[in-house]
Amino acid sequence: MPPRCIGIIPARYASSRFPGKPLAPVLGRPMFWHVYTRACRCPELSQVVLATDDERIVHSAQNEGVPVVMTRSDHPSGSDRVLEAAEHLGLDEEDILVNIQGDEPALDPSMLSDVVRPFTQSAVRVGTLVRAIAETEARDPNVVKAVTAPDGRALYFSRAPIPYPRDNVPAYLGHVGLYAYRLLSLKHFSSLGPSALEQKEHLEQLRFLEAGIPIHTVQTACRCHGVDCPDDIKRVERILKESQ
Repeated sequence: MPPRCIGIIPARYASSRFPGKPLAPVLGRPMFWHVYTRACRCPELSQVVLATDDERIVHSAQNEGVPVVMTRSDHPSGSDRVLEAAEHLGLDEEDILVNIQGDEPALDPSMLSDVVRPFTQSAVRVGTLVRAIAETEARDPNVVKAVTAPDGRALYFSRAPIPYPRDNVPAYLGHVGLYAYRLLSLKHFSSLGPSALEQKEHLEQLRFLEAGIPIHTVQTACRCHGVDCPDDIKRVERILKESQ
């Protein structure tokens, strides 16, 4: 039996910049509803589930007909929350979990297909997306940079502008925060606890690399349109209207 692909959307209520963000109305529906419905358009996903730590989000999800799993509130990362949610679903260790950002109401479903596609190879354990970025973005510490090998393996992720363009020919890749993992690899990740580099850079994917778990990258031309603060909602509403 081939492995199943399950999409899990972590949706935390607490946020220093935008409390209650998953419930924020976007074109009259909760933000998480838009993420869920767009994720359901990905043909590779057999199921999509919301994972939250707050009863208000559970209640709203049930009203919207969105499958939801209640998780603990003390997870150090979204990946740890995804693992707890997966444990409620009775999955096999080779099944594939896609960690879908809950603040991407304008998510392009083709990005989910891109991150899942390499898992036809059993050797692929963890996958993520990267995109070409300009030097101005590379100098922004909020844009995470990726360095990859010719075969797509991630060598490092950093908030610093890497690699250094010694010959003055900059070519940067930005990380797109969308992950897929085999359940067994995610269990290994969670059992390790936060790593030294992960804590220095505040980048959870470094925990995989420090543990010797390879991350396979796929380059995408799609851009993310995340919501970081209430002012971003008007921007994503325009994008959603244009895509209708």
